[in-house]
Parts: sequence; C-alpha cells; structure tokens
Amino acid sequence: MRLQRIKHTAMSLISRLQHRADQVLASADPFVPSPCVSVCVVHPIEGVCEGCLRSLEEIGAWGHMQSAQQREVWQNIQVRCAKRLQTNKL
Repeated sequence: MRLQRIKHTAMSLISRLQHRADQVLASADPFVPSPCVSVCVVHPIEGVCEGCLRSLEEIGAWGHMQSAQQREVWQNIQVRCAKRLQTNKL
C-alpha cells in the first residue's frame, strides 16, 4: 500500500512537471523559467535529476543558455515526462 502511494505521488509530480513544460513552451515570454523544483537527486542509471528531469549537463549550463536553448531543455523534459508516464502505465 505504501509503495503504491509513493508511486502515485511520483507520477503526480511528473504529471505536474509535464503540464508546466506545456505551459512554458506555449508561452511567447522571452524569460524561460528554470525547471528546478528543489528535489536535487540524480537517478544513478538514467543520469537525470528526479525533480526536474534535467541531465547534469543541462543543469550546469542552464544559467549560460540562451532562451532558445532553455526551451530545448523544456522540450527534453516533456519527452522524459511522457516516457516515464508511459512506462508506469504498463
């Protein structure tokens, strides 16, 4: 029961991140917000942050990226969210 609750919470966080990615990518605002949600734990196999689904390279470069590059990161996050959500539906 507890494991199901944890899994549900994790999927809820991924769904919210995916929704946020949709919002950011639909916006024409030149300012692109950081995807960071202050859950800084890197998955040992996937190599992405469990909170924002960015790679260490993407996290490190974020502050030096142009808006277009930051939007590309958000697109990567969208793809990663979709994969995680699809994997966990099986």
